[in-house]
Amino acid sequence: MATSEVNNARASGLAGRVKRLAASVPRSWNRFWRLVSLYMPKRLYPRSLIIIITPMILLQSVVAFVFMERHWQTVTLRLSQAVTRDIAAIIDMIETYPHDDDYANVIRIAQDRLSLKIDLLPPEPLPPPGPKPFFSILDQTLSSEITKQINRPFWLDTVGNSNIVEVRVQLEDKVLRAFVRRSQAYASNTFIFLIWMVGTSLVLLMIAIPFLRNQIRPILQLAQAAESFGKGWPTQDFRPRGADEVRRAGLAFIQMRERIERQIEQRTAMLTGVSHDLRTILTRFRLQLALIGRKSEVVALNKDIDDMQSMLEGYLDFARGETSEDPGSFDLEAYFEKLAEEAKLLGCNLTTSLAGGGIVHVRPNAFGRLLANVVGNAFRYAKNVRVTANHARGSLTVTVDDDGPGIPQSRREDVFKPFVRLDAARNLDSTGTGLGLVIARDIARGHGGDITLDDSPMGGLRAVIKVPA
Repeated sequence: MATSEVNNARASGLAGRVKRLAASVPRSWNRFWRLVSLYMPKRLYPRSLIIIITPMILLQSVVAFVFMERHWQTVTLRLSQAVTRDIAAIIDMIETYPHDDDYANVIRIAQDRLSLKIDLLPPEPLPPPGPKPFFSILDQTLSSEITKQINRPFWLDTVGNSNIVEVRVQLEDKVLRAFVRRSQAYASNTFIFLIWMVGTSLVLLMIAIPFLRNQIRPILQLAQAAESFGKGWPTQDFRPRGADEVRRAGLAFIQMRERIERQIEQRTAMLTGVSHDLRTILTRFRLQLALIGRKSEVVALNKDIDDMQSMLEGYLDFARGETSEDPGSFDLEAYFEKLAEEAKLLGCNLTTSLAGGGIVHVRPNAFGRLLANVVGNAFRYAKNVRVTANHARGSLTVTVDDDGPGIPQSRREDVFKPFVRLDAARNLDSTGTGLGLVIARDIARGHGGDITLDDSPMGGLRAVIKVPA
């Protein structure tokens, strides 16, 4: 029983380790891909280049490795074996016919038939071994073959860029010195192969890169047209180009743009008619009240008419939007001066600062209304207001801080919902519609930006406006 319990415990422990290992593999894999995505380029063109270049480099590396391992080393081995056999045959001839008169014939045969230049030296010691090259297949292979076939003391010199390899073999009463052309013992066409690989890779890249750029350009134009349309900028010069899938996406974008523009035109025409009719009725009410005279009831009714007209304008502004306005220049410095005068009239302390250029490229009327709604909201509920603008690298950030009561964090997104009224809403006054910040965010997003709310270091609310400009 004790043995079975021990075995069960070991089995359960092994199963637990296997489960932990299996659970760690997906985490490691996900961590690896997060690391890769962190360093991968974000744009389509460099990613496409990586997709083309990486398989090419891997393929060339595999081909080079196979060539170096199978072809280069094999050919070098065969050549070294042949050279060593020739030297061994010469040694056998010298030892078989040990007369000095025969050495001239051996030297002649070696030079004429074997392409070896040999001579016989006095029986002096071999030179000391020289420094071995760090990477030399010839030195390793030739040394191994001489040891295997001749098995005598020898000295070998393959270092340097010379085309000659010197081999010395210690015989009984003399030293045989042989000069061998490097090409006889070494596959010397390797560099030609490597140059050919690099050259073909460069040619392929020179063909692939322009073609890839030509294929990606329509996608970039489509993305730019969609971004410009989202910001309310004109995109009439856009035409679908490129591959069939890109053309279909471009045509779908054009059809979508035409539907949206047609709906905006119809809505604008309808709102213009509604606005005209309702203003006519309100004007008629005001004239009728003017004929009645100045009574307390008339004053209250006129106040109601003013409130109705203000609410009507707010509803129409929210429904109409400012997407039909053309982009233009907006002077932040001039607008800050106007805000300073408005702050004096309202009795607020205003501080402004501007970093970067004061001229921004936006839809001027819409952007002015955006700032007026946000800053006016701060004027309404605070005594001290600070407006900071930072214009750099094609982006504008306007921060509005105040020392008012603020808005709870859990309710800040509610003020951007149409017709949602908070108990102590910052975007409402006694005669307002609750659409001030809603219209402001709609304009900011129409520019490709947004508005966020946060706690202000002044103790109230902070509104951050970010738009490309």
